[in-house]
Amino acid sequence: MRHEIEGTGAPQAQLLWRKVPLDERVIFSGNLFQYQEDNKKWRNRFSLVPHNYGLVLYENKVAYERQVPPRAVINSAGYKILTSLDQYLELVGNSLPGTTSKSGTAPVLKCPTQFPLILWHPSARHHYFCMMTEAEQDKWQAVLQDCVRHCNNGIPEDSKVEGPAFTDAIRMYRQSKELYGTWEMLCGNEVQILSNLVMEELGPELKAELAPRLKGKPQERQRQWIQISDTVYRMVYEQAKARFEAVLSKLQLARPAMEVVIRTDMDQVITSKEHLASKIRASILPKAEVCVRNHVQPYIPSILEALMVPTSQGFTEVRDVFFKEVTDMNLNVINEGGIDKLGEYMEKLSQLAYHPLKMQSCYEKMEPLRLDGLQQRFDVSSTSVFKQRAQILMREQMDNAVYTFETLLHQELGKGPTKEELCKSIQRILERVLKKYDYDSSTVRKRFFREALLQITIPFLLKKLAPTCKSELSRFQELIFEDFARFILVENTYEEVVVQTVMKDILQAVKEAAVQRKHNLYRDSVVMHNSDPNLHLLAEGVPIDWGEEYSGSGDGGEDPGGPGIPEAATLSEKRRRAKQVVSVVQDEEAGLPFDAVPEPLPPASADSIAKLRGLLARDLQAESPPLAGPLLNGAPAQESPQPGAAPEAASPPASPLRQLPPGKASDLEPPKPSDQETGEQVSGPGGRPPIHTTTEDGAGVQTEF
Repeated sequence: MRHEIEGTGAPQAQLLWRKVPLDERVIFSGNLFQYQEDNKKWRNRFSLVPHNYGLVLYENKVAYERQVPPRAVINSAGYKILTSLDQYLELVGNSLPGTTSKSGTAPVLKCPTQFPLILWHPSARHHYFCMMTEAEQDKWQAVLQDCVRHCNNGIPEDSKVEGPAFTDAIRMYRQSKELYGTWEMLCGNEVQILSNLVMEELGPELKAELAPRLKGKPQERQRQWIQISDTVYRMVYEQAKARFEAVLSKLQLARPAMEVVIRTDMDQVITSKEHLASKIRASILPKAEVCVRNHVQPYIPSILEALMVPTSQGFTEVRDVFFKEVTDMNLNVINEGGIDKLGEYMEKLSQLAYHPLKMQSCYEKMEPLRLDGLQQRFDVSSTSVFKQRAQILMREQMDNAVYTFETLLHQELGKGPTKEELCKSIQRILERVLKKYDYDSSTVRKRFFREALLQITIPFLLKKLAPTCKSELSRFQELIFEDFARFILVENTYEEVVVQTVMKDILQAVKEAAVQRKHNLYRDSVVMHNSDPNLHLLAEGVPIDWGEEYSGSGDGGEDPGGPGIPEAATLSEKRRRAKQVVSVVQDEEAGLPFDAVPEPLPPASADSIAKLRGLLARDLQAESPPLAGPLLNGAPAQESPQPGAAPEAASPPASPLRQLPPGKASDLEPPKPSDQETGEQVSGPGGRPPIHTTTEDGAGVQTEF
């Protein structure tokens, strides 16, 4: 609330932000083989991924079209995707010591092909799939990795109080158990995270108690342990969910009264907190500064460099992919008759950020991220949290760039341009959007680097200072007025002081990195004020439906999902039904690569088209950077920044220790990943009842079938 009153916010984003990116969309659909543990057989399943990234498995496509309940809905938060049985067997063997299978014995799982995909979780049940070809395996791996990345990001970013408070509480609880550093299982929604926390403590006890009692061959004992762990995890989840919802409702009832007190006594609360902070600072600052100087400061440049190289490459790849897709679309519009085909191409372009295969080259740039030599020193259990956060920011920036391009092009089309004018307008708008992307991506990356550096170094500092400083904190409690004891916490204030000791070194390191041209970052002194004051007003209108407005045939695209729509159906109803059936990535168009460009129609005038193509090629060479070239000044953007947000310069490092914040899926019609099952939810027998969905609650996406 203090930041709301005093803070000036973050730099204003140049790109627009799409409010409902994937409304009624299916990201991916296709067939895969799933292993049925009940009868130990493999079955072909029709599978789809709706826009909230829950993997939904149907008996077959006919069952989906008839709205028969799905066989399962998998929420993939916390899962790892494995592409070989050897990887899986190693993890299973490590999960239950003393059960490693001898060479030559039958493994716990047999795959009928050489191309498995296994979803592995340390506590919940595992899911086994296989594909017929390596290409299918790669495709599904990209799709499932997108599901994991999104579901891991389960706490809403628009939760400015509850989200940071929850993640800070989790971190502080683990620190009380002497567990510092990053934690891989801080993923999913709040209930899933609480369940992971319980299993972190309960799992070893359970294993010690039950492992000696398991009977049979090693692979049979492994199978039994997986089933026991999954059953316990589900029980823990149900209890954690009930407790969390009770606490949340209690807090929501208490919040209004607390807000009244804080707003009424804001000056006194601030004065009291500043007085407390000054006393803590006087006590611990000398020790903290020595610790920073000796144990943290020398390593900040190395950590930053390790983060910056793959991250900058990823954002450069986002820029290149966007540039290539728009340029290809421009050429295809010229070759295929202008506006008649524009709607079809823009419909595809609008989903570019959510195309798992086209975005894969961007995401892969983060995979080489290593903190060799630093990982053990700073207790970084895994770099996956940083990889996934950067990848989510890449997707946001791609969608912002696409949406801004869409909005500007839609405005231009209102002028009724000819084909030649349209070609030049697309190129001009592309260059305009790329400049905005360069600025926003710089802002996003710099903030990502600051957050990552804090997340790596602060737990290390707290651990180092704990033996000498933690015991002194209790004496500061008497400095807080009793009326403000609910708002001002000694331990939180202590951590803020520790953050301040290292923050200036982090800011300086990022500032120096911005001067190096190889990272394509804008300097902090470069402030790009909103150069398009009317641009944000364009985004306030009705979302653009390219298929409805500009498709040549008027039906918004082909519907591969069964019989045609009756002629009496309205155009909007056609569009709605088509969106529910047609995937962003269409798996059913056999023989047509996903990035293939349809064969152009014969141009009406070969001479005029050749002339236009040459003109376009010259424009691209003269005015646009090559695809493989560096960003003009690419850097990160806001985490889904709202248009009109204020600058970040004066914003305090509020809650810098929380896990890099996740986002939230929007509501959708197709089935959603269920929080309740925390792995897989199997439909009951009999009948073909309609799908009943519940709305999305504060804890994440939830669906009942």
